[in-house]
Amino acid sequence: MAEPNFALYRQLPAIDKLLQLDEVQILVEQSGIHWVTECLREMQAQARACISQKGQLPEWHENWLKELSVRHSALGESALKNVFNLTGTVLHTNLGRAVMSKSAIDAVSQVMSSPVTLEYSLDGAMRGHRDRAIADLLCKLTGAEDACIVNNNAAAVLLLLATVAQGQQVIVSRGELVEIGGAFRVPDVMAQAGCQLIEVGTTNRTHLRDYENAINEHTALLMKVHTSNYSIEGFTAEVEGAELAELGKKHQLPTAIDLGSGSMIDMTAYGLPAEPMPHTYLSQGIDLVSISGDKLLGGPQAGIILGKKKWIDAIQKHPLKRALRVDKMTLAALEATLKLYLTPEKLITDLPTLRWLTRSSETIKNSADSILVTLQAFYGDKFIVEVEPCLSQIGSGSLPIDRLPSFAITFAPLDGKGSSVESLAAKWRQLPHPVIGRLKDGKLWLDLRCLDDEHALLQVLLS
Repeated sequence: MAEPNFALYRQLPAIDKLLQLDEVQILVEQSGIHWVTECLREMQAQARACISQKGQLPEWHENWLKELSVRHSALGESALKNVFNLTGTVLHTNLGRAVMSKSAIDAVSQVMSSPVTLEYSLDGAMRGHRDRAIADLLCKLTGAEDACIVNNNAAAVLLLLATVAQGQQVIVSRGELVEIGGAFRVPDVMAQAGCQLIEVGTTNRTHLRDYENAINEHTALLMKVHTSNYSIEGFTAEVEGAELAELGKKHQLPTAIDLGSGSMIDMTAYGLPAEPMPHTYLSQGIDLVSISGDKLLGGPQAGIILGKKKWIDAIQKHPLKRALRVDKMTLAALEATLKLYLTPEKLITDLPTLRWLTRSSETIKNSADSILVTLQAFYGDKFIVEVEPCLSQIGSGSLPIDRLPSFAITFAPLDGKGSSVESLAAKWRQLPHPVIGRLKDGKLWLDLRCLDDEHALLQVLLS
């Protein structure tokens, strides 16, 4: 068995000879001798392993130059690919949640290309605070006394708890101990912050007296958590923000609420399900409110803490703040996004998240009808291609319950085999510009709620 293997090993080309080829020299000019040499060595090692383990040469052995070119092309591709999000979930956690507005994209590009006043005060040529400008804007929009920005809302809650209640007790309703993305649970956040969780009430009903009866000398914080990723209906009761604020004042205890996906505007004004707003709770007297930047706000991933200045000052001084702070790109995108809220009449057109959420089902159906015939002609030999009504959702990890009427183009296999649509979905995921739909009821659904360019989609699907 050894002799055939030796013969195969002798067929492997020498790297120095490959490097002399004109085609390889072109790649050397583009990416440097180091990358090309290392890639050829890796290919040679893989070929040797194939001979050793399988007794054969790799499939690409007949054309080393083509394989080298393929790997060179992959070098220029980003692991983060732009996709068509046709899942029907507007704020899709796995697809990056909110898409940035043009003003946010321009702002990020600007701060990436030049030194900026991240922590520099032009007034006194002294060190400034990186949160200051955005905090002032947040205060203007919400009525908060001050604000703090960190890298996501889980970090915001962690920092808030570690500052206000480390080593002490935090009282929370049992019905609000939610699990958020990635199996990250509120009780776990409290444990990491060094707090002792005190559960009060029951899963479906919690009263103000439950909070008050649990207060003792070790209590440091009264807290609410907005349950944006599930709901309990029927025989329920929860403590309102104003009630909790009054109880906190009575016992001289700070109060906080984690709104998570909390919106900065009244969603019902746009025909959308109601979502709590931070300024509502701040006006009721709640001391601290945390929200996400990349959910209903429509901006970059960030955690925002709003509230009383004395507590924000303490939070800014906590050692964890430096570990959780955001960079200049996030701050630039967040500032540009927040500035859109200063002209609310333009939000629907300028903020992608709100534009997609408020898109009418009639508009979506018209979009689907405009490309249906073309898709039927191209895919009709294997699939029944139709326009069907469906329901979109606002978010995936959070806000998964509220549904929005929409329309989708569906692909059902003519042969009745579910593997056909699964193969089609897999094929579309491997396109240079992947198309992501959803499989349901034996069909592949392309919900067009988040589609802005029908022509671009057709170009991809017909290629």
